[in-house]
Amino acid sequence: MIRLITPPSIDYFGIMGLFFGALLSVSAASDRLADSPNIIFILADDLGFNQLGCYGDTPIKTPNLDRLANSGIRFTQAYSGNTVCSPSRVSLFTGRDGRLMENNSNTVQLRDIDVTVAHVLKHAGYDTALFGKYSIGSQMGVTDPLAMGFDTWYGMYSILEGHRQYPQFLWRDGRKLRIKENEGGKRGAYAQELFAEEAIDYITQPHENPFFVMLAFSSPHAELAAPKKYVDAYEGGFPETPYGGMSSGEPSDKYAWYYPEPVDQPHATLAAMVTALDDYVGRIVRALEERGMAENTMIFFTSDNGPHDEGGGDVEFFRASAPYKGMKRDVYDGGIHVPMIVHWPAAIRRPRVDTTPWAFGDVLPTFAELAGVSLNLVPRVRTNGMSIRGLLKDNPTAMPERTLYWEFGKQAGDPNSGIIGEIFQAARRGDWKAVRYGLGGQVELYNIGKDPGENRELSEFYPEVHQEFSELFRQYQN
Repeated sequence: MIRLITPPSIDYFGIMGLFFGALLSVSAASDRLADSPNIIFILADDLGFNQLGCYGDTPIKTPNLDRLANSGIRFTQAYSGNTVCSPSRVSLFTGRDGRLMENNSNTVQLRDIDVTVAHVLKHAGYDTALFGKYSIGSQMGVTDPLAMGFDTWYGMYSILEGHRQYPQFLWRDGRKLRIKENEGGKRGAYAQELFAEEAIDYITQPHENPFFVMLAFSSPHAELAAPKKYVDAYEGGFPETPYGGMSSGEPSDKYAWYYPEPVDQPHATLAAMVTALDDYVGRIVRALEERGMAENTMIFFTSDNGPHDEGGGDVEFFRASAPYKGMKRDVYDGGIHVPMIVHWPAAIRRPRVDTTPWAFGDVLPTFAELAGVSLNLVPRVRTNGMSIRGLLKDNPTAMPERTLYWEFGKQAGDPNSGIIGEIFQAARRGDWKAVRYGLGGQVELYNIGKDPGENRELSEFYPEVHQEFSELFRQYQN
């Protein structure tokens, strides 16, 4: 006897519902992607808080950045990730402050397990590109930019490459490129202009997806050098003491081994370097405007840490850190308090000055929220930053008070010796700021709101607050 097997009943309506639900989900994701802003994050190198016209009384001309600040948000209490290049950049890329960093010295590099802001934006379908200085990947093919979330990159790979404004080679997607214009002692191709031109070329190409561009200038970091037209604009404008470098056969200062070339007009040259960056930012903005892309493109502009005194740089002459005390390699605010400009015409139509404290570790969670990425769904991501998305609009949402933290492993002797000599710490909560220079040093307490220069030490007047910061430093010292 043959048995007829009746097929199970099929819920065609249920299947079709799931099918159309999936289509709607894909459509919603596509709509979100279409509305997502392009993001351009521009990072200067060793630019002081007071070296832009929109932040102070500097004689340095920065009309394009001033214009961005005057039509966007000028943050006055923004902080870098650290007081020197590499840990600051790792903080920026990974969304971590010193509490989650395995290494807070200038020897730190990204690890192959790290998740970067570029990785996160790839989860949202962004095209990603890096132009300029990298310096935080030790293994090509493992921690170079292509391995860390960028679709393309052009620029400088190692930290010491960033010490030359007229390099003889650069990198494109892992391949070393000769810069023939700079060979044989010639100075025909300025690194910062090359980076800006490559970024503009990328930005203006057709893109099916929104893009994320990291433009990391290696200026005004020493060596002091800029194209002649920018230096000429400041010639005779400042009293000058020439920087000798190694011109006499002996180092003229402790950094001359790194910056051996003499500079006749160090003040004019440094000012020219900043004005050149301003000019390149202006070119980027014009390119966006000419192609109708400016409205929904977010531009961030900031610096990786405070200003330097290397290779002829003079922090005091330009009052580069003012009104703050210290400079690069300090955890007083002069070393970590940086300019931060955000320009986004689609969402910021009423320009303002914002006094909310935040730091580089907040960038990754902010971009994740902007792109609609849940960090709970991103494997291996590890951040203790907080999204500032609520500040990036005309009716900002106040952020809860929290404690920001920095730790710097200063290297002994030579600043690139690789041997940690001292540990510096700093923390800020509200208007309270604490610093400690050396693990056996005094924990200093300041009211940064009333005393931005950190001149009046208050630990004896506020012992409970002092004790809280002292415990924090003991808990997190790395």
